[in-house]
Order: sequence, then C-alpha cells, then structure tokens
Amino acid sequence: MQKKSSATIYDVANRVGVSLATVSRVVNGNSNVRESTKRKVLDAIEELGYHPNAVARGLASKKTTTIGVVMPDVTDMYYSELARGIDDVANMYHYDVLLTNTDEDPVRETMAVNNLASKQVDGIIFMGNELDREVLNTIAGADAPVVLAGSIDAEGQLPSVNIDYVKAVEEAVDTMVKNKHKRIALVTGPMTHAINKLHRLVGYQTALEKADIVFDDKLLFVAHQDYAAGLQIAEKILAAEADGVIAYDDEVALGIMNYMREHGKRIPEDFEIITSNDTKFTIVTRPELTSIGQPKYDIGAVAMRMLTKLMNNEIIDDTQVKLPHTLERRGTTIN
Repeated sequence: MQKKSSATIYDVANRVGVSLATVSRVVNGNSNVRESTKRKVLDAIEELGYHPNAVARGLASKKTTTIGVVMPDVTDMYYSELARGIDDVANMYHYDVLLTNTDEDPVRETMAVNNLASKQVDGIIFMGNELDREVLNTIAGADAPVVLAGSIDAEGQLPSVNIDYVKAVEEAVDTMVKNKHKRIALVTGPMTHAINKLHRLVGYQTALEKADIVFDDKLLFVAHQDYAAGLQIAEKILAAEADGVIAYDDEVALGIMNYMREHGKRIPEDFEIITSNDTKFTIVTRPELTSIGQPKYDIGAVAMRMLTKLMNNEIIDDTQVKLPHTLERRGTTIN
C-alpha cells in the first residue's frame, strides 16, 4: 500500500476506527490501551507513514522531548566539545536538541532563552562566560529548568557543572613559581564576569600570596577570546616584562606564544605559557601548549544528565557540580 506523504493523526484514527485520544495514547506510550488496539494503531501508523509531531505530542503529554542549548560560539572548540557531551546524553534519553548561537551578546542570549521557552522546550542548558541581570531575569521567568555548563552565576543559584577554576589557576601559577618565575601575567576575559573576577583572579592572587610575590595589577590583562587578541595583548605583556603567562583561552595563548617567539623569546626557557581549555589547538602547535585540562565532554554530559533529572522532578543532592581537572604539562613549561 502506498504511504501518504502527509498522513495525520485523523487518518490513523479513521483507518483503525478509533478515537483521536486512543491514537494519542498509543503515540505517547500510555499503557491504558488494549494490546490488540495498540497493535492495529501501530500497524496503521506504519502503513500510512504517519510521523507524530513533537509539539502535538507535547499538548497531550505536557512534554516536547526537546531541550534548548544556548551556545556563545558554535565554532569554538571548547564549546563544541561541551555540546557533543550534551547531545550524546540527550540522544540516550530520547531528547532532541535545539542549538542557538549568541556570539556571547547579552541581548541575543536573552532572546535565545525567550525563543526557546516560547517553543515549549522541556529544559535549557546555558553555556557562556557571563550571565548579566537581564539574562538571569529571563531564565528565572522561563517555564523550564535551566542548567549551566562551563558557566557561573555570581550568586551560585542556578544548577551548574564546572571545574574548580580557583584551584586550577592556583595550580598553574604554582607551577610557574616552582620554575623560578616571579612576573607571571594573567590574561582573562572582562572582569565584570564572575568567572574571571571571583574565580580566575582569586586563584591567581592566592598563589602569588603563598609564594610571597606582591600582586602587580600591571600584569593583569583582559583580551577578547581569539587569536588576534592574543597577538595584540602580547605586546603589552612583553612591555610589562612578564616572564610567563596564564591565558584563559587557547587561541589567545597561541597568539601570545607566536608573538613572543617572533620577538626573540625562547619558549619555555625565557617565557612560559599555560593555557586553560586544552582543545586540539594545544597539541597541533610547536611547542605544544601546557594547559589546564578540563573534562569538556563530561561537563556537557553531566549537565545534560542533571537536566533530565530536573525535568522529571527528581531530587538532586548536589546542584553545584565540580568535576576534576588536570594540568597537562607540555612544551611551553620547563616541567
């Protein structure tokens, strides 16, 4: 029998001679249908080529089996690895994923959360370095649970999955101190972002204090998250007579390294570099970049698993999850 190209739930109901409600119960897995009737409905669905619409199913089940992901930059390797972990676990639990790119623009982030909520997604995962007040208010008004992946809100109110950024930066600085460096620069994103001011900077200052090194704000730099910004900020780092740098982004670290080498600095003998995201960029360069190792896939996967529990109203013992990090020692540090 030839399948209809656009069969509807009405066609299935007419074929079997049952109500729309019965077809809906079968589609949504409701057990309150006789086995013989269920078999007939499923056979009709197969014969007619009926594909239930997720939104239509949602009207009956209160669920769309769809989650939204707000992503700052789909081309960034760090976020794409997080997204892969999210997508794999979403598929495991039979959720579709709607991905939105925001270029880390608060206006677009607010629009993205609103748009996803209007599509009646069952939950949202938010990635990005900052949540401004408008974004937080929009999230609070969304009729769906939200989990942060690799993101931090200053108050720590939203469920999140991260590493301990304070400890990670502290350990990176400790490594350079042990290698006899005393003028260690820190490159972050804007200090208005909680992840930078309340975490990376705190780890940096804690390590300096332990080593009896006086904090010098002339060694604190803010750079955009790309290679060109690394090249630009490197000139200022060189002028500040720094002998090492902790960078918050791999592309930024690459720009700094290439600039230093072009200006006569030997890496790592004269100048050490530790980056933070441990993407593929760190191993395709020469020398390879020492990096804070983040379990990026796991951050995404654990965030998605937490979201499934929230969507099912399950009790979660810990909504502020910190996964273990490492320090991947490579060619831009002496040891």
